[in-house]
Amino acid sequence: MSRPLHNLVITGACGGLGRAMAAAAIARGARVALVGLDEGVLGQLAAAAPGRCAIYTPDVSDAAAMQAMAADWMARAGVPDAVIANAGVAGGFDTAQAGDLAVLRRMLEINLLGVATTFQPFVKPMRERGHGVLAGIASIAGRRGLPGNGAYCASKGGLIRYLQSLRAELRGTGIAVCTVSPGYLRTQLTAGNRFAMPGLMEPEAAAQQILRALAAGREQLVLPRRVGWLSGLLGLLPDAWHDALLLRQPRKPRPGQPGATAIPGLDGAAPGDVPAPPSPSEPAAR
Repeated sequence: MSRPLHNLVITGACGGLGRAMAAAAIARGARVALVGLDEGVLGQLAAAAPGRCAIYTPDVSDAAAMQAMAADWMARAGVPDAVIANAGVAGGFDTAQAGDLAVLRRMLEINLLGVATTFQPFVKPMRERGHGVLAGIASIAGRRGLPGNGAYCASKGGLIRYLQSLRAELRGTGIAVCTVSPGYLRTQLTAGNRFAMPGLMEPEAAAQQILRALAAGREQLVLPRRVGWLSGLLGLLPDAWHDALLLRQPRKPRPGQPGATAIPGLDGAAPGDVPAPPSPSEPAAR
C-alpha cells in the first residue's frame, strides 16, 4: 500500500542523513518541519521552499519542547504523514573512565529517549486520523554489542526493541512503524573513523531509499542490504570468535579525543576524562 508523504517532521535535519532526507522531501514538494540545532543550516533548507517549511531547534530529549514543536507544526500544516526520528549522536565509550558515564547518559537521552519524545505528540492525532508513519533511524550496531562502543550499541539496541514494542501496540490502527538500520554512511559521525567501512553509502542515496520504503509501508529497512547480511553472518559466530575478530579493529574516538564528533550537552572531553592509549575495538555503524 502506498502511503502519502506530503507532510513530514524530520529531526536531526542539520546534516548527514537528516539533511539529505529533508532536501529530498522538499524537492518532492512536501511540507517539512525541520528539527535540528543548527538554525543556519535549517534556514538554507527552508529557503528552497518558502512557505512549506518551519524551523525548530529544541533538544529532542526535552519532552515539553518537543510537544510545543509538534503543536506548532500541526497548527500550521496539520497532522504529518510521517515523523522521522533521525537525531542521533555517536562516539567511543570506555566503562573504566568515570567521565564516560556522562557520555552514556547523554547518548541514551538523544538516541533513545529522543525518539520517544519525538513520536509521543503525534501518536494520538495519527490514531484518530487513521494513518501515519513513525520511522526511527537505528543502526546495524544495535544488533550486537561491540567492544569500545557500548554506549552507542546500547542506545541503538534499545531503540530497535522500543520500535518493535511500538509497532505491536499500533498494529491495526493504520500507523506504520518503520525501523531503519543503516550501516556506514559518509557523515560527520563516521568522519573520524580510522578503519575500513564496508558498504559505505552516501547519505543522499540512503535518503532516497528511506523515503521510498516509508511510502511503501515497509516495517524494516537495512542499508545497504549486503551489510545487513554481513552483520547477520557475524552474529552466527560464537561470542569468543566474534569478539576476537572485532578486537583487532581500531577504536572509535571517544568524546574529547582527536577525530571525535561533538555530542550536544557535553562540553569537550567528558568530566574526569583520562587520556588512554589506543585499544582495539569495533566502532558504531552509521
